[in-house]
Amino acid sequence: MSDIHLRERMMERLLGTQTRWGRFRLNCYVVWKRFAWTLVLRGTLFVKRVIDIVASGLALVLLMPLFATLAVLVKLDGGPVFFRQTRIGLLGREFKMIKYRSMVVDAEERIKALAHLNEHASGVMIKLSNDPRVTRIGRILRKSSLDELPQFWNVLVGDMSLVGPRPPIRREVALYTQADRRRFLVKPGITCLWQVGERQGGVFEIGNRHNIDFPEQVSLDMRYIESQSILKDLLILAKTIPAILFGKGF
Repeated sequence: MSDIHLRERMMERLLGTQTRWGRFRLNCYVVWKRFAWTLVLRGTLFVKRVIDIVASGLALVLLMPLFATLAVLVKLDGGPVFFRQTRIGLLGREFKMIKYRSMVVDAEERIKALAHLNEHASGVMIKLSNDPRVTRIGRILRKSSLDELPQFWNVLVGDMSLVGPRPPIRREVALYTQADRRRFLVKPGITCLWQVGERQGGVFEIGNRHNIDFPEQVSLDMRYIESQSILKDLLILAKTIPAILFGKGF
């Protein structure tokens, strides 16, 4: 089609909206597009929630012997079995995230004295090599990511999803910019793009998450939010176990 014919077609469509019938058709089209988009979005969220419920429920049942064994080991190390911490989730709502305790009981009180050792340049997140607050069994749990297993309960009750940005603590959120707060547009998850080290978008890409600073974490979380799909969630889940086994994730 020539440029002249193309302009003529566009003009015909534009003029068509100047009549009552034309405006009616345009309004119907807009309403239909909005309805179709809402249907797709809610359908995707529904399927995602079903997957979360089924997968977390099965994990809690099938891994019960492992849960019990880890509980005994943590208890023998002194202190409570579980560590419950207030995290910020969907739309800024607070919830209690559960983990196996991997640190000494007064770990939160000690953080101020260790802040100068923080390896995250942004200062938003805290990362310490050979953190003195980590217990003996805690080092094993963290290395293997077994301390995260109780979060299947958070997924089951709806506070979290299997895949989504990691939920921050209040101290981190207080340092967020307005752009950083876009992470609250979706439910937080157990795993995400930067947790498995996917930076370039490669299907088989698995990298070291410890090399990803906070601004890039936010960027990767936004990439996930803007292009999320059930297929993408399944790919991230499939990469999570290899990332742990090869010592590059978590």
